[in-house]
Amino acid sequence: MKLVCLDLEGVLVPEIWIAFAEESGIPELRRTTRDEPDYDKLMRYRMKILKEHGYKLSDVQAVIAKIRPLPGARDFLDRLRSRAQVIIISDTFSQFAMPLMEQLGWPTLFCNELVTAPDGEITGVVMRCEESKLTTVRALQSIGFETIAVGDSFNDLGMIRAGKSGFLFRTTDAIRAANADVPALEDYDDLLAAITAAL
Repeated sequence: MKLVCLDLEGVLVPEIWIAFAEESGIPELRRTTRDEPDYDKLMRYRMKILKEHGYKLSDVQAVIAKIRPLPGARDFLDRLRSRAQVIIISDTFSQFAMPLMEQLGWPTLFCNELVTAPDGEITGVVMRCEESKLTTVRALQSIGFETIAVGDSFNDLGMIRAGKSGFLFRTTDAIRAANADVPALEDYDDLLAAITAAL
């Protein structure tokens, strides 16, 4: 059995932190896993900046409520789900992702949890496991699935390389150049065709 594992941000929806950076006027929050491979370091950096500026979970959620899936993403996902089982594996958090999952037709999502103080300050993160994307793909493989993975950032490369097939989607020039052996696509129709061929 084959299972398609998709990243969320950058593949199906815009980057949440970039949207919040633009809304809040804090350019430092534009930094994502495309820029910083160490996710723990990146989240500590983000929480420090939110605290310095007095932003709470509700402030981030208010911005997320305005985010819409990338053009064509819902149609791509629906067509893909008619061909294969699909799981979204993301380093985002359930407190962020639920409005986006509703817009995508409630696909299966494996993600993480935020820790918040009573006043709504984001104080920590609870990751499902270390190297959550790669670990999840390996666990799925251990129960008989062949995986096909799609992502756009440094933290997707492990699950992309571990599977039967893998693809970069709308990634950066630097990531593409450093991983020239991984097919890199820009269009949902091309991505669907590539996944379908791999199935």
